[in-house]
Amino acid sequence: MRATMTPQEIADRFVQKFGSLVSDVRVQERCEGVKKVPQKTVWMTVPRESINNAIAELISIDYPHLGVIAASDNGDMIDLLYHLQVFFGGKHEEICVVFTVKIPKSDPHVPTISGLIPGAVYSEREKQDMIGVTVDGIPDSRRIFLPDDFPQDVYPWRKDEKGIPPSMVKELWKIDRPTDRPVPPVKEPEPVVKKEPESADQAEGGVTE
Repeated sequence: MRATMTPQEIADRFVQKFGSLVSDVRVQERCEGVKKVPQKTVWMTVPRESINNAIAELISIDYPHLGVIAASDNGDMIDLLYHLQVFFGGKHEEICVVFTVKIPKSDPHVPTISGLIPGAVYSEREKQDMIGVTVDGIPDSRRIFLPDDFPQDVYPWRKDEKGIPPSMVKELWKIDRPTDRPVPPVKEPEPVVKKEPESADQAEGGVTE
């Protein structure tokens, strides 16, 4: 059996290993579902130059499953959140580790992690498409969701001037909407007949005198 660690032990190990390079370290546990299954998460922020070292350290604990690389436009910064799970598949042992990397829009670059986790390239390509972060060293930089003729320097997840302009928004529900059709009739609801409550004797099948 592989040895497991607690979320706090993982957090402490990263603080000891990386010191001030990791920040906003916190451990969260919450229960989900009817059975109140515990969901354990370790959160920490790392600089983009250290993301590969942080993931390598996580691999030395237990090779992680990469769930997703999420992205958020936060004004002058773009946050990339690397969601990984260690001890994947163990009953109540799985721990989610989230590395947050803050990237300035003035220099939207981050190194690829595909050298450590090859499957990450697909999520990295999505970040290039959708939020305009250039992934340095990515082995495949082709677009993955947007067509080749999609305008350059327009990113659907951006909330700034590089987001989708109003001229590209199509309200399909308004296009070619027929105007010569009558309004469909609305069927009147059936009246609800309220039944009088039965007496105790009637409910039991007895006869009242």
